[in-house]
Parts: sequence; structure tokens; C-alpha cells
Amino acid sequence: MDAARPLDALNNARNKRVIIELKNNKQYVGNLKAFDIHINCVLENAEENVNGELKRKIGVVFIRGDTITIISPE
Repeated sequence: MDAARPLDALNNARNKRVIIELKNNKQYVGNLKAFDIHINCVLENAEENVNGELKRKIGVVFIRGDTITIISPE
């Protein structure tokens, strides 16, 4: 992945599965559909994980950028 800027890296991850970790230690895994300059993200087919354990399947979820600590391709 050749990304010159952080938003380029996110753009390369669009429509792919990503893991998003939040400040409250929850993780959301799903297909990254959209994001903005504040790193607000929309995931499809999202699942919520707590301590590595699947808690629930959500579907479409909007995650506020200021709650995110890590975004990683799965």
C-alpha cells in the first residue's frame, strides 16, 4: 500500500474489512464504506468485539472519529 498521507491509507482501505479500536477498548470489525476528514467512519456488516469476544452483530454503524484510537486493515 503506497500512501503518502494518512487519508490516502484510509482511502486504500475503503470497501475492505478493517478493525477499529475505540478508547473504551471495544473493537468494531467491518467493511469500511465511508469516512471524512474527522475520521468519522461508516462500517457495513459490522461486529462488536469486547476483549476479543464477539458481543453482537450490528450491520451498518457510524463511529465518531474522536472515539477511535486505531484503524487497521484486517
